[in-house]
Amino acid sequence: MGPLIPVTTLSDILSNTLILRQTAPHLPVSSIYALAATSKALHNLIYQSPEAFRYLDLSIVQSAVAPYEPLDSGGISWRRQRMDESLTEDEFYSGPLRGIFSKLERRHLLRNVCTLVLDGLSVPADLIREIIAEDKYNVRLLSIRETKNLNERKLQQILRYAVRPNRPVGTPRVKGIYFFGAREPLPLEEELNNRKKWSSSPPKGVMASLGAQIGAEWNQKSADTLNAVLARTEDKWYQSSGRMLSKSPSLEWAETLAACEGIISFDAVLCRGPRHDSTKAFASATLTTGGPNPSSFLKPAIATIALGFGCESCHSCPESPAEFGQSPASQFPLLSPLPLHSCSVRAAQMPHTIDGSRPPPLFVRCEDCLKTRWCQRCHKWWDEDCYAGSALAQRTQLQQTEYTESVQSNGTTSLVPQQIIKTIGVHRDCFGCGPTCISCKAIFIRQCSTCRNEYCVEDNDASSHTKCDWCNFTSRRTVEMY
Repeated sequence: MGPLIPVTTLSDILSNTLILRQTAPHLPVSSIYALAATSKALHNLIYQSPEAFRYLDLSIVQSAVAPYEPLDSGGISWRRQRMDESLTEDEFYSGPLRGIFSKLERRHLLRNVCTLVLDGLSVPADLIREIIAEDKYNVRLLSIRETKNLNERKLQQILRYAVRPNRPVGTPRVKGIYFFGAREPLPLEEELNNRKKWSSSPPKGVMASLGAQIGAEWNQKSADTLNAVLARTEDKWYQSSGRMLSKSPSLEWAETLAACEGIISFDAVLCRGPRHDSTKAFASATLTTGGPNPSSFLKPAIATIALGFGCESCHSCPESPAEFGQSPASQFPLLSPLPLHSCSVRAAQMPHTIDGSRPPPLFVRCEDCLKTRWCQRCHKWWDEDCYAGSALAQRTQLQQTEYTESVQSNGTTSLVPQQIIKTIGVHRDCFGCGPTCISCKAIFIRQCSTCRNEYCVEDNDASSHTKCDWCNFTSRRTVEMY
């Protein structure tokens, strides 16, 4: 008989730190516990290795969901206090998570957690304060998107205190927080949301047919693919995606991000437009109006709009775009989804290009810095130098189109060719679609052949290519007084 060949077991494979570190983040917590219960070797390997719980996602753990009644689903310490009259509301709603953290601490696993995901759970501000301030936690990246029972004003105070100038050396340990964006839905959850959306507000008119719905879905996928190819990355912040946040954060949040700049990064950044810089804002106002104009200066604001490829005319911006690897790290947002195999801020901010080339520049602005200069249909925009810098650009598009005479130095007038008149900027053509540039106006805005009023072919379901929805409706109309 030949020599016996040693059999490689699963514990032998996972004992390789590199393999365990690459594999563990892809497994849910329940699977990790089930794997540890299969054998003593795997039990010792998982509970003694610091790599098994480096990435901890509790958003899919059923026991982490806070009950609406004081049920027995929390930790031991929470059970003892749940009926105490001194129990605060934050302590009650943080009970399930405190129970989980207590179990991890007893098994000496809590300090191994470097990336913690708490999306959609009940996370009061006091619990976040403990994660940021207490030594038993070693979290570097924290995700608290769409959390419940969270007092945002209290969280702002906690963050400002954590980054105070006289803070202890090496604090805070948390270097990145996901808060402003939307959490990644599970495949089943995404399908249920789509069904709920279609059932609650079913499409009308032409879009009511199944073929039209499938066509619209494929058109959206094609548009997303085209944006990714043009931007060379699938990260929405680097594409012409328009609004990245569902609602604009408050001014207090902008001041909090400014205080945390260089210490804690977020999944949003401050707008760096010229109007937020007092020296540039007052200087430009002096040149245009002859004196300082305080209304031209804007307080710090969070950039909510991804502009993609820069100004439509000069393909740049006055504040210069953020170049990854060259610009300060505070100018880049944390990208979604969270990195699985690294807990560093650089890994969370690094855009991944499709062709492996250099990351594209980042153009982001707040909405106040883009008024009358950003088309909400095609997401084209013009910066201050290209739009507000010329006399023709100060006029509306209708005035630009009608202005066909040029005054010479000797006082005579001459006709200006129509093709060299600058037709840039936007104005509100549709209350449903928002401000529209002249290119989109030629595609979507029509003039009714009967009443001569302009209408949008997308928002007016009962309209045709020649008549608005009012004139296209054939039945008799009556005026409703109330």
